[in-house]
Amino acid sequence: MTDDLSFDALLVLSFGGPEGNEEVVPFLENVTRGRGIPRERLEKVGEHYFHFDGVSPLNRLNREIITNLEKELAARGKELPVYFGNRNWHPFAEDTAEQMVADGVRRALVFATSAWGGYSACLQYNEDIRRVIAHLEDKGLAAIEFTKLRQFFDHPTFVSVMAEAVEEAYAKIPAEQLDTTRLLFTAHSVPTAADEAAGGPTDPHLYSRQVGEASRLIAQAAGVDVYDVVWQSRSGNPRTPWLEPDIVDHTLAIGEKEGVTAVVVCPVGFVSDHMEVIWDLDTELADAARDAGILVERTRTAGPEQEFAGMVVDIIDELVDNSARAGLGTVTVQGCTVNGAACRPGCCQVSRPNSRTA
Repeated sequence: MTDDLSFDALLVLSFGGPEGNEEVVPFLENVTRGRGIPRERLEKVGEHYFHFDGVSPLNRLNREIITNLEKELAARGKELPVYFGNRNWHPFAEDTAEQMVADGVRRALVFATSAWGGYSACLQYNEDIRRVIAHLEDKGLAAIEFTKLRQFFDHPTFVSVMAEAVEEAYAKIPAEQLDTTRLLFTAHSVPTAADEAAGGPTDPHLYSRQVGEASRLIAQAAGVDVYDVVWQSRSGNPRTPWLEPDIVDHTLAIGEKEGVTAVVVCPVGFVSDHMEVIWDLDTELADAARDAGILVERTRTAGPEQEFAGMVVDIIDELVDNSARAGLGTVTVQGCTVNGAACRPGCCQVSRPNSRTA
């Protein structure tokens, strides 16, 4: 491979998060735009942000990933500037794209901070890219061709990093509780209708199947035979069916019915320890489990690790070299997309569900 990557830059594209109490409601207004949710309800939803002085850790964690990416690219002798843009809060992807144009970028790679298929985890990032392209056109600015990198849920590096994290968590469980410890893999729940649509009519339930496959691979690598896949962070109308079981309900149930005294919780669905990890797991789950006498050991996430940045650069090399995909699983991995195009006709083409508040 030559030093010329045929791309001018790498854009790290993420969800966004507030960084102060005064930003929480405006941020949530962006997240819920078009849904007619009153401000009073948004203030209630924002309570877990206010608990942390309105600061989501997501932007800080993404900046850590960017620092690691810059370090990895430099170590490999690759000149590829890294930019940061969000969907819902500063730095907005549209503003970042304007700076990229000013810097002379014309062909950019996009790393979306999600390993999965489905609407919220994949298609919505394609929509972000299309919106950015339209923004540049409306501004009369030069066009950028954006190529979004493929999903990575079964990448050997991702599996290895998370398996090591599981092993580390098990090492913290008291020896006398190991026989009554259960491994739980958790990811963001979505409406069951959205999961049915993920992957399109020929490959349905792609999101939940990918989460299940990643969990299987990580458990296998960590040498754990018994584990459960659970879900968290559901929101919206309680009458709408979402993926289950909920992690808190499941933890309490296996404690009461199966004598489980400890759980190792692996937030496989999340790249970094953002709000849905530190609130839903480290706060709500931890409090409920403590009241029930169940020990919780939560694993670290992959994003902060230098190996994770190496994986992203490896995926870039795959694309540029047109080399074989590194993957351990058998479930569909959707490939690189240009300018927000769908991976194939009908893939994840559903109406926008109320499925995320990160």
